[in-house]
Amino acid sequence: MSARIPEEKIEAIRRSTDIVDVVSDYVQLKKQGRSFFGLCPFHGESTPSFSVAPDKQIYHCFGCGTGGNAFSFLMEIEGYNFIEAVQTLGQRAGIELPEIDNDQQSSSKASSDKDVMLKAHGFLGKLYNYCMVKTPEGKQAKEYLEKRGFTEEMIEKFQLGFAPDSWDYATNYLTKRNYPLSKVADAGLLSRREFDGKYFDRFRNRIMFPIWDAKGRTVAFGGRIVGSGEPKYLNSPETALFQKGKMLYGFHLSRSSIRMKDQAILLEGYVDVISAYGNGVENVVASLGTSLTKDQARLIRRQTDSAIVCYDSDKAGINAALRAAEELQEAGCYVRIAKMPNGLDPDDYIQKYGADRFEKDVIGAAPTVMAFKMEFFRTGKNLSDEGERIRYIEEVLREISGLTKAVERDHYLRQLSQEFSISLDALKQQASQFYKERKNKKDKAPPKRDNNARKNFYVKKRLLPAFHNAERILLAYMMRDLDVAEKVQEEVGGSFNIDEHSAIAAYLYSFYAAGHEADISHFMEQLSDSNLVKIASELAMMDLNNDVSDKELQDYIRQVLIYPEWIKIEEKEKEKKEAESKQDFVQAAKIAMEILEMKKNLKNSS
Repeated sequence: MSARIPEEKIEAIRRSTDIVDVVSDYVQLKKQGRSFFGLCPFHGESTPSFSVAPDKQIYHCFGCGTGGNAFSFLMEIEGYNFIEAVQTLGQRAGIELPEIDNDQQSSSKASSDKDVMLKAHGFLGKLYNYCMVKTPEGKQAKEYLEKRGFTEEMIEKFQLGFAPDSWDYATNYLTKRNYPLSKVADAGLLSRREFDGKYFDRFRNRIMFPIWDAKGRTVAFGGRIVGSGEPKYLNSPETALFQKGKMLYGFHLSRSSIRMKDQAILLEGYVDVISAYGNGVENVVASLGTSLTKDQARLIRRQTDSAIVCYDSDKAGINAALRAAEELQEAGCYVRIAKMPNGLDPDDYIQKYGADRFEKDVIGAAPTVMAFKMEFFRTGKNLSDEGERIRYIEEVLREISGLTKAVERDHYLRQLSQEFSISLDALKQQASQFYKERKNKKDKAPPKRDNNARKNFYVKKRLLPAFHNAERILLAYMMRDLDVAEKVQEEVGGSFNIDEHSAIAAYLYSFYAAGHEADISHFMEQLSDSNLVKIASELAMMDLNNDVSDKELQDYIRQVLIYPEWIKIEEKEKEKKEAESKQDFVQAAKIAMEILEMKKNLKNSS
């Protein structure tokens, strides 16, 4: 299908696209030298090993090895095919593309279960919104939202809707539009009766909250009952589109604000997010009815390294906030926990006091996680009682012993010392004992993977044999310089000793033979094998001099060409040892002379 878009159009889009801008929509990048680094969106990590090179217009992860250009990045992260990636970047660049055969494209997509699910979600989202805003059936639901402080703008922005108290409202509309009901049921939008196999509406008499993926496509719903009834909330089940532990509510709307403010506010539910966002606090997201997962924490960390957890003030909310804070800290975030006045959730507070006070007095005053824990440990304790006071101090010391930063530990130890008139040395001694206990438990646990991927990568690279490094360096220069590629082709051809290197060289020769100039990003589109793409992107990221001298180039070429001779010498060494083991010393001496002659020839060829 790529032939349907002229090559000159693809080239124009490529040259108009800045890969840093594209990747920045998904990854928080920070400049280090000539490149940008961030957390890899394709595997879990807490130390950035994902590199984007603007001069080469490529990316590479030193941890998992993935790499490519702007087109392949969108294909990898969004599941696009090449056409879709080109179209997306074309729209971004303002470049019009020729019309693609819509019939062929739509027919191929219609066969996709995932596409049917997406279309059904989009259709019902609009249908439910229309029902709330435009029909008498939705009047009660809309009045309920308005009493909760929801404006028409909020309802429209978050596409809130209403599912009538009917068994076949959605089913009939879907049937009329020729949706395959079995696929819609797989998407969690319909249910099926066991006794006769008929389909019926899953959501009835409920205010509908669409749940979006990172691209803003509706992939699930949350439904709140209107009036009395159980369950109060009914959510979509997990499907091929929807894995609640990997998504954040409102993320596609708040992502830009989170980046701009360099801070994410984590709330508990849909209503809190809508209330905050609709009143101007736009850097807000919520987990989807579950404890914050590692995937959700990493999603936040890719946008910012600063997070504030703002949950309800009841015991369950506090415990959930502490668990969320722990996940965010493990993901590499600096975390604070906002304190809500008793009995109020963020939505209640905003409705009562306004968004300005919420930002200033709740979010702005949020204490560190340690300070929040200290206050939490005080709850219900009479610190005038000696026993309870000692218990409180020990609880705090256990937490202090787990802090990774010496400055933090010292700060809170001094705070305890001053408040309770206890020797600082005694507190340090007790904290040290708790640290040792914690460390002993940790040492018994299975070792964790070293996340310092870039360091491991460079150590591994230094341990490679000389010929292997020589091939890598040659290919890296060949991708950057047509003249170097022609010299290597003339003297080495396809005689690289590693199969993958030989394949990349062959692709390079073909690329240049087609009249292309040196362009690493463009070249990587020619590589159809994902493993070759990983290797090529890794080589492209090598830190090399801008130019390579003829002598240096010849040294690398020689390392490649003489390696097979060294293999032959090693085989001869084995033959010599075998002859000696059989006490055939005449044969051993003969082989030894052959080895000397082979080494002499290698030396003379240098």
